[in-house]
Amino acid sequence: MTGMTLQEAILARHSVRAYREVPLAEDAVRALREEIAVINLEGNLHIQLILDEPKAFLGSLAKYGRFRGVNNYIVVAGKKAEDLNERAGYYGERLVLLAQTLGLNTCWVGLSYSKVPGTYVLENGEKIVCYISIGYGTTQGVAHRIKSIAQVSNAGVDTPTWFNRGVRAALLAPTAVNQQKFFFEYSGVQNGRHKVRAKKGFSVIGYTRIDLGIAKYHFEIGAGKENFNWV
Repeated sequence: MTGMTLQEAILARHSVRAYREVPLAEDAVRALREEIAVINLEGNLHIQLILDEPKAFLGSLAKYGRFRGVNNYIVVAGKKAEDLNERAGYYGERLVLLAQTLGLNTCWVGLSYSKVPGTYVLENGEKIVCYISIGYGTTQGVAHRIKSIAQVSNAGVDTPTWFNRGVRAALLAPTAVNQQKFFFEYSGVQNGRHKVRAKKGFSVIGYTRIDLGIAKYHFEIGAGKENFNWV
């Protein structure tokens, strides 16, 4: 492990599509598998780590997505449900940021992969939401332009400092084609607890529910989950 905090991982993480032909370190694999076991129970998901398997990222879709050298990836799957995509985003990003603290690079993948039979298991009623490529990148990726705080929230001089920190963290969350179609609203106090509402916007591209889950996890890290309740 690098000793990196989750806040530091948020700042350091960028999408990486090209990887070196290096196996994942054993301690990194162990940490990922342990977290996946926790996440699958907590989030009612069926996430799986696939190692040393290049076929999923060798086809024309992967080339179109500019992926190279992907031999390891995470299959994000779960039982079909209305909130599956949001949970997939939330818990998948937990793995993405953990990977960053382990010295690994990642990229969320919505379409640019092939489903290789025998590499994953689906139980009755389950479906694959997306993949996450993982490995040692040829670069650390680059930052992309982000929206302003005012475009994605009602943060201002009258909202708590922790809320503003949460919005800034959410703005650094990966979203499909960097669309950032989410909005965070500070909704006051009820029964002694601050309230925050997170909403997805409309996009012809889709993936907004996954994006919302990812952004909510970032918001919790920036804001401090103990400071508020989701409503």
